[in-house]
Amino acid sequence: MKKQEYPHCFGVLEIVFPKGEDGFRSTPEHCFVCFCKTACLKTAMEKSDGMKVHEEVIDRAYHSGMMGFLERWSKKKSIHRKINEKK
Repeated sequence: MKKQEYPHCFGVLEIVFPKGEDGFRSTPEHCFVCFCKTACLKTAMEKSDGMKVHEEVIDRAYHSGMMGFLERWSKKKSIHRKINEKK
């Protein structure tokens, strides 16, 4: 495989950063040896699905008491703007 050619899973969030049984996302072991793992994760997180991951993090912080209502509202509004810009 040439370095310019990416694998079929490049930037696909549910393949490169799936949600585990515990509800948290993690990178599978087979991705650690890939030459494009950093670019792949960055690409996946910049897509609208990746923005939803940021939203999950915000919701967890809010429910655990680490973030107040207004901060949560503001951050989620910012994420939704980014999602709409990408469409």
